[in-house]
Amino acid sequence: MSLFKSRIRPTLGSVIGRGHLIVALVGVAMASVSLTLLGVLALRVYADHNLHLIARSINYTVEAAVVFDDKAAATEALALIASTEEVADAQVMDEQGELLAHWQRPETGLLSDIEMQIARVILEKPISMPIVHQGQEIGSILLVGHGGSLMSFLLSGLMGIVLCTAISAWVALYLARRQLGGITGPLRSLATVAHAARIERAFDQRVPPADIAELDNLGNDFNALLDELESWQTHLQSENETLAHQASHDSLTGLPNRAFFEGRLMRALRNAGKLDERVAVLFLDSDRFKEINDNFGHAAGDAVLVAVATRVRAQLREEDLVARLGGDEFAILLTPLHKAEDAERIADKIIASMEIPIQLPGSTQVLTSLSIGIAVYPDHGVTPGELLDAADAAMYQAKRLSRGAQQTAGAELPVAHVQTRN
Repeated sequence: MSLFKSRIRPTLGSVIGRGHLIVALVGVAMASVSLTLLGVLALRVYADHNLHLIARSINYTVEAAVVFDDKAAATEALALIASTEEVADAQVMDEQGELLAHWQRPETGLLSDIEMQIARVILEKPISMPIVHQGQEIGSILLVGHGGSLMSFLLSGLMGIVLCTAISAWVALYLARRQLGGITGPLRSLATVAHAARIERAFDQRVPPADIAELDNLGNDFNALLDELESWQTHLQSENETLAHQASHDSLTGLPNRAFFEGRLMRALRNAGKLDERVAVLFLDSDRFKEINDNFGHAAGDAVLVAVATRVRAQLREEDLVARLGGDEFAILLTPLHKAEDAERIADKIIASMEIPIQLPGSTQVLTSLSIGIAVYPDHGVTPGELLDAADAAMYQAKRLSRGAQQTAGAELPVAHVQTRN
Protein backbone atom coordinates (compact mmCIF):
# COMPACT_ATOMS: atom_id res chain seq x y z
CA MET A 1 0.00 0.00 0.00
CA SER A 2 2.81 2.41 0.85
CA LEU A 3 4.52 1.58 -2.44
CA PHE A 4 1.32 2.43 -4.29
CA LYS A 5 1.03 5.75 -2.49
CA SER A 6 4.61 6.63 -3.27
CA ARG A 7 3.85 6.31 -6.98
CA ILE A 8 0.81 8.59 -6.93
CA ARG A 9 1.60 11.61 -9.07
CA PRO A 10 0.37 15.11 -8.25
CA THR A 11 -2.63 16.46 -10.16
CA LEU A 12 -2.37 19.21 -12.70
CA GLY A 13 -4.39 21.65 -10.58
CA SER A 14 -2.26 21.10 -7.47
CA VAL A 15 0.94 21.49 -9.42
CA ILE A 16 -0.13 24.76 -11.02
CA GLY A 17 -1.57 26.14 -7.76
CA ARG A 18 1.52 25.27 -5.78
CA GLY A 19 3.72 26.65 -8.50
CA HIS A 20 1.89 29.97 -8.60
CA LEU A 21 2.08 30.26 -4.81
CA ILE A 22 5.80 29.54 -4.78
CA VAL A 23 6.41 32.06 -7.55
CA ALA A 24 4.44 34.75 -5.70
CA LEU A 25 6.16 34.13 -2.36
CA VAL A 26 9.62 33.99 -3.87
CA GLY A 27 8.99 37.15 -5.87
CA VAL A 28 7.69 39.16 -2.91
CA ALA A 29 10.38 37.92 -0.54
CA MET A 30 13.20 38.63 -2.96
CA ALA A 31 11.81 42.06 -3.79
CA SER A 32 11.35 43.03 -0.13
CA VAL A 33 14.77 41.87 1.04
CA SER A 34 16.57 43.20 -2.00
CA LEU A 35 14.87 46.61 -1.89
CA THR A 36 15.49 47.05 1.83
CA LEU A 37 19.15 46.12 1.69
CA LEU A 38 19.92 48.02 -1.48
CA GLY A 39 18.07 51.12 -0.26
CA VAL A 40 20.00 51.31 3.02
CA LEU A 41 23.32 50.49 1.42
CA ALA A 42 22.82 52.98 -1.39
CA LEU A 43 21.97 55.81 1.03
CA ARG A 44 24.87 55.02 3.35
CA VAL A 45 27.48 54.66 0.62
CA TYR A 46 26.37 57.75 -1.22
CA ALA A 47 26.27 59.97 1.89
CA ASP A 48 29.62 58.73 3.17
CA HIS A 49 31.27 59.20 -0.19
CA ASN A 50 29.88 62.72 -0.57
CA LEU A 51 31.09 63.68 2.91
CA HIS A 52 34.61 62.47 2.08
CA LEU A 53 34.63 64.61 -1.04
CA ILE A 54 33.65 67.68 1.00
CA ALA A 55 36.39 66.92 3.54
CA ARG A 56 39.02 66.75 0.77
CA SER A 57 37.82 70.05 -0.67
CA ILE A 58 38.05 71.78 2.74
CA ASN A 59 41.44 70.16 3.29
CA TYR A 60 42.89 71.72 0.18
CA THR A 61 41.28 75.11 0.87
CA VAL A 62 42.38 75.60 4.49
CA GLU A 63 45.86 74.07 4.11
CA ALA A 64 47.59 77.45 3.64
CA ALA A 65 45.70 79.03 6.54
CA VAL A 66 46.74 76.17 8.85
CA VAL A 67 50.37 76.46 7.77
CA PHE A 68 50.39 80.18 8.71
CA ASP A 69 48.08 79.64 11.70
CA ASP A 70 45.60 82.20 10.26
CA LYS A 71 42.32 81.63 12.08
CA ALA A 72 40.40 84.26 10.13
CA ALA A 73 41.41 82.84 6.76
CA ALA A 74 40.71 79.31 7.93
CA THR A 75 37.26 80.30 9.24
CA GLU A 76 36.41 82.12 6.04
CA ALA A 77 37.53 79.28 3.81
CA LEU A 78 35.72 76.73 5.96
CA ALA A 79 32.47 78.69 5.93
CA LEU A 80 32.71 79.25 2.17
CA ILE A 81 32.67 75.53 1.43
CA ALA A 82 30.63 74.12 4.31
CA SER A 83 27.75 76.51 3.80
CA THR A 84 27.19 75.26 0.25
CA GLU A 85 27.50 71.57 1.06
CA GLU A 86 25.55 69.10 3.15
CA VAL A 87 27.59 69.68 6.33
CA ALA A 88 26.05 70.14 9.76
CA ASP A 89 29.27 70.88 11.69
CA ALA A 90 32.87 71.44 10.55
CA GLN A 91 36.02 71.92 12.63
CA VAL A 92 39.65 72.63 11.73
CA MET A 93 42.35 71.76 14.31
CA ASP A 94 46.02 72.65 14.23
CA GLU A 95 48.96 70.32 14.80
CA GLN A 96 48.45 70.42 18.61
CA GLY A 97 44.74 69.55 18.23
CA GLU A 98 43.52 72.98 19.19
CA LEU A 99 40.51 74.42 17.41
CA LEU A 100 41.60 76.73 14.62
CA ALA A 101 38.27 77.32 12.83
CA HIS A 102 34.69 76.18 13.39
CA TRP A 103 31.47 76.33 11.34
CA GLN A 104 28.04 75.04 12.29
CA ARG A 105 24.86 75.06 10.22
CA PRO A 106 22.13 77.11 11.86
CA GLU A 107 19.32 74.96 13.30
CA THR A 108 16.07 76.29 11.83
CA GLY A 109 12.82 74.46 12.35
CA LEU A 110 11.49 70.92 12.17
CA LEU A 111 12.93 70.17 8.73
CA SER A 112 16.43 70.76 9.95
CA ASP A 113 15.84 68.42 12.89
CA ILE A 114 14.56 65.71 10.52
CA GLU A 115 17.57 66.11 8.30
CA MET A 116 19.88 65.77 11.28
CA GLN A 117 18.05 62.66 12.46
CA ILE A 118 18.38 61.14 8.99
CA ALA A 119 22.08 61.96 9.02
CA ARG A 120 22.53 60.27 12.41
CA VAL A 121 20.70 57.13 11.22
CA ILE A 122 22.41 56.83 7.84
CA LEU A 123 25.92 58.02 8.75
CA GLU A 124 27.75 55.91 11.28
CA LYS A 125 30.18 58.56 12.58
CA PRO A 126 31.75 61.97 11.70
CA ILE A 127 34.50 62.13 9.10
CA SER A 128 38.03 62.85 10.37
CA MET A 129 40.75 63.68 7.82
CA PRO A 130 44.35 64.84 8.44
CA ILE A 131 45.81 67.99 6.79
CA VAL A 132 49.19 67.15 5.25
CA HIS A 133 51.71 69.69 4.00
CA GLN A 134 54.93 68.53 2.32
CA GLY A 135 54.52 65.05 3.77
CA GLN A 136 53.97 66.27 7.32
CA GLU A 137 50.65 66.30 9.17
CA ILE A 138 49.93 69.87 10.27
CA GLY A 139 46.34 69.55 11.43
CA SER A 140 43.03 67.74 10.94
CA ILE A 141 39.43 68.27 9.83
CA LEU A 142 36.30 66.88 11.55
CA LEU A 143 33.01 66.90 9.61
CA VAL A 144 29.49 65.93 10.63
CA GLY A 145 27.10 65.32 7.73
CA HIS A 146 23.74 66.96 7.21
CA GLY A 147 20.61 65.13 6.02
CA GLY A 148 19.50 67.64 3.43
CA SER A 149 21.19 65.96 0.46
CA LEU A 150 19.95 62.53 1.46
CA MET A 151 16.81 63.21 -0.58
CA SER A 152 18.90 62.62 -3.67
CA PHE A 153 20.10 59.40 -2.08
CA LEU A 154 16.48 58.41 -1.55
CA LEU A 155 15.86 58.94 -5.24
CA SER A 156 18.82 56.73 -5.97
CA GLY A 157 17.30 54.20 -3.61
CA LEU A 158 14.04 54.35 -5.52
CA MET A 159 15.94 53.55 -8.68
CA GLY A 160 17.47 50.59 -6.88
CA ILE A 161 13.98 49.53 -5.84
CA VAL A 162 12.82 49.63 -9.43
CA LEU A 163 15.82 47.55 -10.47
CA CYS A 164 15.20 45.01 -7.72
CA THR A 165 11.55 44.81 -8.70
CA ALA A 166 12.54 44.12 -12.27
CA ILE A 167 14.92 41.38 -11.14
CA SER A 168 12.22 39.86 -8.95
CA ALA A 169 9.78 39.95 -11.85
CA TRP A 170 12.35 38.22 -14.06
CA VAL A 171 12.93 35.51 -11.46
CA ALA A 172 9.19 35.00 -11.06
CA LEU A 173 8.77 34.81 -14.83
CA TYR A 174 11.58 32.29 -15.06
CA LEU A 175 10.00 30.07 -12.44
CA ALA A 176 6.59 30.39 -14.08
CA ARG A 177 8.03 29.42 -17.47
CA ARG A 178 9.84 26.52 -15.92
CA GLN A 179 6.60 25.37 -14.38
CA LEU A 180 4.86 25.78 -17.70
CA GLY A 181 7.59 23.73 -19.33
CA GLY A 182 6.68 20.83 -17.05
CA ILE A 183 3.23 20.90 -18.66
CA THR A 184 4.03 21.71 -22.26
CA GLY A 185 7.09 19.41 -22.43
CA PRO A 186 5.11 16.13 -22.16
CA LEU A 187 2.43 17.50 -24.48
CA ARG A 188 5.11 18.41 -27.02
CA SER A 189 6.59 14.92 -26.77
CA LEU A 190 3.14 13.44 -27.30
CA ALA A 191 2.59 15.63 -30.36
CA THR A 192 5.98 14.62 -31.81
CA VAL A 193 5.28 10.90 -31.41
CA ALA A 194 1.77 11.32 -32.83
CA HIS A 195 3.15 13.20 -35.83
CA ALA A 196 5.74 10.49 -36.48
CA ALA A 197 3.06 7.80 -36.24
CA ARG A 198 0.74 9.66 -38.60
CA ILE A 199 3.27 10.79 -41.21
CA GLU A 200 6.03 8.16 -41.06
CA ARG A 201 4.01 5.22 -39.68
CA ALA A 202 6.65 4.99 -36.91
CA PHE A 203 4.57 2.97 -34.46
CA ASP A 204 7.66 1.84 -32.54
CA GLN A 205 8.17 5.23 -30.85
CA ARG A 206 6.82 5.87 -27.35
CA VAL A 207 5.88 8.91 -25.27
CA PRO A 208 8.27 9.29 -22.29
CA PRO A 209 6.86 9.32 -18.73
CA ALA A 210 5.65 12.66 -17.36
CA ASP A 211 5.82 14.01 -13.80
CA ILE A 212 2.18 15.15 -13.85
CA ALA A 213 -0.42 12.43 -13.30
CA GLU A 214 -2.91 13.50 -15.98
CA LEU A 215 -0.22 13.91 -18.64
CA ASP A 216 1.41 10.63 -17.65
CA ASN A 217 -1.93 8.79 -17.95
CA LEU A 218 -2.50 10.41 -21.33
CA GLY A 219 0.93 9.27 -22.50
CA ASN A 220 0.35 5.73 -21.21
CA ASP A 221 -2.97 5.49 -23.05
CA PHE A 222 -1.35 6.76 -26.23
CA ASN A 223 1.51 4.28 -25.85
CA ALA A 224 -1.04 1.47 -25.42
CA LEU A 225 -2.67 2.58 -28.66
CA LEU A 226 0.72 2.56 -30.36
CA ASP A 227 1.30 -0.98 -29.05
CA GLU A 228 -1.90 -2.12 -30.75
CA LEU A 229 -1.04 -0.29 -33.96
CA GLU A 230 2.47 -1.73 -33.99
CA SER A 231 1.09 -5.23 -33.43
CA TRP A 232 -1.42 -4.71 -36.23
CA GLN A 233 1.31 -3.36 -38.52
CA THR A 234 3.58 -6.34 -37.74
CA HIS A 235 0.75 -8.77 -38.42
CA LEU A 236 -0.12 -7.01 -41.66
CA GLN A 237 3.50 -6.99 -42.81
CA SER A 238 3.79 -10.67 -41.98
CA GLU A 239 0.67 -11.44 -44.00
CA ASN A 240 1.95 -9.31 -46.89
CA GLU A 241 5.29 -11.10 -46.83
CA THR A 242 3.50 -14.45 -46.77
CA LEU A 243 1.32 -13.46 -49.70
CA ALA A 244 4.30 -12.07 -51.58
CA HIS A 245 6.22 -15.30 -50.96
CA GLN A 246 3.28 -17.38 -52.10
CA ALA A 247 2.94 -15.26 -55.21
CA SER A 248 6.60 -15.70 -56.16
CA HIS A 249 7.31 -19.25 -54.93
CA ASP A 250 6.10 -22.74 -55.63
CA SER A 251 3.93 -24.08 -52.82
CA LEU A 252 5.15 -27.67 -53.17
CA THR A 253 8.93 -27.33 -53.36
CA GLY A 254 9.32 -23.86 -51.86
CA LEU A 255 11.40 -22.83 -54.90
CA PRO A 256 10.84 -19.54 -56.74
CA ASN A 257 8.36 -19.72 -59.61
CA ARG A 258 8.72 -18.71 -63.25
CA ALA A 259 7.83 -15.02 -62.70
CA PHE A 260 10.42 -14.66 -59.94
CA PHE A 261 13.05 -16.46 -62.01
CA GLU A 262 12.48 -14.32 -65.11
CA GLY A 263 12.68 -11.11 -63.05
CA ARG A 264 15.91 -12.24 -61.42
CA LEU A 265 17.29 -13.30 -64.81
CA MET A 266 16.48 -9.90 -66.29
CA ARG A 267 18.41 -8.08 -63.53
CA ALA A 268 21.32 -10.52 -63.84
CA LEU A 269 21.56 -9.90 -67.59
CA ARG A 270 21.45 -6.14 -67.06
CA ASN A 271 24.30 -6.30 -64.52
CA ALA A 272 26.26 -8.72 -66.72
CA GLY A 273 26.00 -6.31 -69.63
CA LYS A 274 27.39 -3.47 -67.50
CA LEU A 275 30.21 -5.56 -65.99
CA ASP A 276 30.97 -7.58 -69.13
CA GLU A 277 30.27 -10.87 -67.35
CA ARG A 278 28.75 -14.18 -68.48
CA VAL A 279 25.57 -15.81 -67.21
CA ALA A 280 24.37 -19.38 -67.65
CA VAL A 281 20.80 -20.70 -67.70
CA LEU A 282 20.20 -24.43 -67.13
CA PHE A 283 16.88 -26.02 -68.14
CA LEU A 284 16.09 -29.26 -66.29
CA ASP A 285 13.44 -31.88 -67.03
CA SER A 286 12.73 -35.19 -65.29
CA ASP A 287 12.95 -38.18 -67.66
CA ARG A 288 10.61 -40.52 -65.74
CA PHE A 289 8.22 -38.17 -63.94
CA LYS A 290 5.10 -39.09 -65.98
CA GLU A 291 5.84 -42.78 -65.60
CA ILE A 292 6.29 -42.48 -61.82
CA ASN A 293 3.19 -40.30 -61.48
CA ASP A 294 1.05 -42.78 -63.47
CA ASN A 295 2.34 -45.90 -61.74
CA PHE A 296 2.58 -44.71 -58.12
CA GLY A 297 0.16 -41.78 -57.92
CA HIS A 298 0.35 -38.03 -57.45
CA ALA A 299 1.78 -38.28 -53.93
CA ALA A 300 4.74 -40.17 -55.32
CA GLY A 301 5.13 -37.57 -58.07
CA ASP A 302 5.13 -34.80 -55.48
CA ALA A 303 7.79 -36.65 -53.45
CA VAL A 304 9.96 -36.92 -56.54
CA LEU A 305 9.64 -33.20 -57.28
CA VAL A 306 10.54 -32.26 -53.69
CA ALA A 307 13.55 -34.60 -53.74
CA VAL A 308 14.75 -33.22 -57.08
CA ALA A 309 14.41 -29.63 -55.81
CA THR A 310 16.36 -30.45 -52.63
CA ARG A 311 19.17 -32.24 -54.45
CA VAL A 312 19.52 -29.58 -57.13
CA ARG A 313 19.63 -26.76 -54.58
CA ALA A 314 22.33 -28.60 -52.62
CA GLN A 315 24.67 -28.56 -55.65
CA LEU A 316 24.52 -24.78 -56.23
CA ARG A 317 26.39 -21.81 -54.84
CA GLU A 318 24.66 -19.42 -52.47
CA GLU A 319 24.35 -16.72 -55.13
CA ASP A 320 22.86 -19.13 -57.72
CA LEU A 321 19.11 -19.55 -58.19
CA VAL A 322 16.94 -22.60 -58.92
CA ALA A 323 13.24 -22.27 -59.74
CA ARG A 324 10.38 -24.58 -60.65
CA LEU A 325 8.89 -23.42 -63.94
CA GLY A 326 5.98 -25.83 -63.82
CA GLY A 327 5.28 -29.55 -63.88
CA ASP A 328 8.61 -31.38 -63.78
CA GLU A 329 10.58 -28.51 -65.36
CA PHE A 330 13.21 -26.57 -63.39
CA ALA A 331 15.57 -23.73 -64.30
CA ILE A 332 18.88 -22.67 -62.80
CA LEU A 333 20.59 -19.27 -63.01
CA LEU A 334 24.37 -19.25 -62.58
CA THR A 335 25.76 -15.76 -62.09
CA PRO A 336 28.47 -14.77 -62.47
CA LEU A 337 29.82 -17.49 -64.77
CA HIS A 338 33.58 -17.47 -65.19
CA LYS A 339 33.68 -20.09 -67.94
CA ALA A 340 31.26 -22.44 -69.71
CA GLU A 341 32.95 -25.49 -68.23
CA ASP A 342 31.71 -24.41 -64.77
CA ALA A 343 28.08 -24.74 -65.89
CA GLU A 344 28.79 -28.22 -67.33
CA ARG A 345 30.53 -29.23 -64.11
CA ILE A 346 27.53 -28.16 -62.00
CA ALA A 347 25.18 -30.00 -64.37
CA ASP A 348 27.24 -33.17 -63.97
CA LYS A 349 27.04 -32.84 -60.17
CA ILE A 350 23.26 -32.49 -60.37
CA ILE A 351 22.98 -35.56 -62.58
CA ALA A 352 25.21 -37.51 -60.22
CA SER A 353 22.97 -36.59 -57.28
CA MET A 354 20.08 -38.36 -59.01
CA GLU A 355 21.85 -41.73 -58.85
CA ILE A 356 20.57 -42.23 -55.30
CA PRO A 357 17.03 -43.72 -55.22
CA ILE A 358 14.19 -41.50 -54.06
CA GLN A 359 12.07 -42.70 -51.15
CA LEU A 360 8.35 -42.61 -51.96
CA PRO A 361 5.52 -42.69 -49.42
CA GLY A 362 5.58 -46.16 -47.94
CA SER A 363 8.55 -48.42 -48.60
CA THR A 364 8.91 -47.92 -52.35
CA GLN A 365 12.01 -46.39 -53.90
CA VAL A 366 12.45 -45.17 -57.45
CA LEU A 367 15.38 -44.05 -59.50
CA THR A 368 14.97 -41.07 -61.80
CA SER A 369 17.20 -39.02 -64.05
CA LEU A 370 17.36 -35.51 -65.50
CA SER A 371 17.93 -34.04 -68.91
CA ILE A 372 19.69 -30.67 -68.74
CA GLY A 373 20.14 -28.02 -71.39
CA ILE A 374 22.61 -25.16 -71.00
CA ALA A 375 22.56 -21.69 -72.58
CA VAL A 376 25.18 -19.01 -71.93
CA TYR A 377 24.87 -15.22 -72.15
CA PRO A 378 25.78 -13.62 -74.50
CA ASP A 379 26.75 -16.61 -76.68
CA HIS A 380 23.24 -18.10 -77.00
CA GLY A 381 21.04 -15.06 -76.32
CA VAL A 382 20.92 -11.64 -74.76
CA THR A 383 17.35 -11.57 -73.41
CA PRO A 384 15.64 -13.79 -70.81
CA GLY A 385 13.35 -15.28 -73.45
CA GLU A 386 16.19 -16.08 -75.82
CA LEU A 387 18.24 -17.77 -73.11
CA LEU A 388 15.31 -19.82 -71.78
CA ASP A 389 14.36 -20.94 -75.32
CA ALA A 390 17.96 -21.87 -76.08
CA ALA A 391 18.31 -23.83 -72.84
CA ASP A 392 14.93 -25.51 -73.45
CA ALA A 393 15.99 -26.53 -76.96
CA ALA A 394 19.29 -27.88 -75.63
CA MET A 395 17.38 -29.85 -73.00
CA TYR A 396 15.12 -31.50 -75.60
CA GLN A 397 18.14 -32.31 -77.68
CA ALA A 398 19.71 -33.95 -74.64
CA LYS A 399 16.47 -35.86 -73.98
CA ARG A 400 16.42 -37.18 -77.60
CA LEU A 401 20.04 -38.26 -77.31
CA SER A 402 19.21 -39.97 -74.01
CA ARG A 403 16.31 -41.91 -75.54
CA GLY A 404 18.44 -42.94 -78.49
CA ALA A 405 21.13 -44.22 -76.17
CA GLN A 406 18.54 -46.20 -74.18
CA GLN A 407 17.15 -47.87 -77.29
CA THR A 408 20.63 -48.75 -78.48
CA ALA A 409 21.61 -50.19 -75.11
CA GLY A 410 18.21 -51.83 -74.48
CA ALA A 411 18.07 -50.38 -71.05
CA GLU A 412 14.82 -50.04 -69.15
CA LEU A 413 15.73 -46.82 -67.31
CA PRO A 414 16.67 -43.62 -69.18
CA VAL A 415 20.18 -42.20 -68.79
CA ALA A 416 20.53 -38.52 -67.85
CA HIS A 417 22.22 -36.30 -70.37
CA VAL A 418 23.61 -32.77 -70.60
CA GLN A 419 23.50 -30.72 -73.74
CA THR A 420 24.96 -27.23 -74.24
CA ARG A 421 23.20 -25.09 -76.84
CA ASN A 422 25.50 -24.55 -79.86
